[in-house]
Amino acid sequence: MRITLALLLLVGAFFAGAAWRNKDNSEESGTEVVARDKNGHSSLPTRVARVREGMTPEESHTIDLFEKAAPSVCYITTSVVRRDFWSRNVMEIPQGSGSGFVWDRSGHIITNYHVIQGASKAQVTLADRSTWDAELVGSAPEKDLAVLKIKAPNSKMVPIPVGTSEDLRVGQSVYAIGNPFGLDQTLTTGIVSALGREIQTESGFPVRDAIQTDAAINPGNSGGPLLDSSGRLIGVNTAIYSPSGASAGIGFSIPVAVVRWAVPELIKYGKIMRPTIGVELLETSDIKRNQLEGPLVMEVTKGGPAANAGLRATRRDEYGRIVLGDIIMAMNNKRIATKEELILELENYQAGDEVTLTLLRDQREVKVKVRLAASK
Repeated sequence: MRITLALLLLVGAFFAGAAWRNKDNSEESGTEVVARDKNGHSSLPTRVARVREGMTPEESHTIDLFEKAAPSVCYITTSVVRRDFWSRNVMEIPQGSGSGFVWDRSGHIITNYHVIQGASKAQVTLADRSTWDAELVGSAPEKDLAVLKIKAPNSKMVPIPVGTSEDLRVGQSVYAIGNPFGLDQTLTTGIVSALGREIQTESGFPVRDAIQTDAAINPGNSGGPLLDSSGRLIGVNTAIYSPSGASAGIGFSIPVAVVRWAVPELIKYGKIMRPTIGVELLETSDIKRNQLEGPLVMEVTKGGPAANAGLRATRRDEYGRIVLGDIIMAMNNKRIATKEELILELENYQAGDEVTLTLLRDQREVKVKVRLAASK
């Protein structure tokens, strides 16, 4: 009888301990809940985490920020189609990977242009691990931005909150979420270490007012969001400065001010529709090599704004000698030194606006009014 009673007590203690352990594990991991928006659509499951004993307010804030932003961040993989030289069979070869984020509930995903550059196919993996084929909607190599679109249900699309970059201050806390080295949903933190940087995109065009941060940005982070302390988008992580190719404490992000105006145009037109003056200009390397005062007009588009304003193109005279055309020195009194600077300056205007160009013509300065036209 005593042996039976002892066995019963032992078994009861075992099951009581197991139940207590499961209770602790449940509390430690949190309870999964499904949030619904105002239209009744269910969003991604979120976890209501138990506050860990001794956790600082800063830690709690960072955890909350990550858990709210992570459903908006996605993983992008690309591949190229190749035909085998001997068998002539078509094969799909993995090309690379990067990060992106959800822009709206229509399925638009924002990433860097260099993430999808040259790819035949792209796939987007959302935070819930579902993978979707993506189509390229629009790209802007000069801004290193691209828009993809997937056919995922609205309930799976969690748009990222969009903030501002014009009022950033050096020293502000920032948070980068991405997929460095293929490790998805990775959070790094840091501060805004500098503002107003100018970086070169892989297409050779400059991006002004880039955000410099010491938050670790590694290969695979490209295209992911840079967030402020409120969890709002302030930039798109795009480049690192490092001899080794890994994060060395200096990363750069395209400011959200550029993203806000560029993305709607990429969605609508497939490209950025900046106005044009209708000229072909000498490349910047040739401008510097020939020590010119600014971009040289090589050709003038027939019937375009520059042609209507009387701008002169470079030509050869009857003896075959090169006669230089107009050299653009300024637009509305703002100094223009390169072809890229002129392109950036045109972004401040719209088709139909009238600008005054300061030209160097036959070794003397002349001013000409040009009415900008829409690019084609």
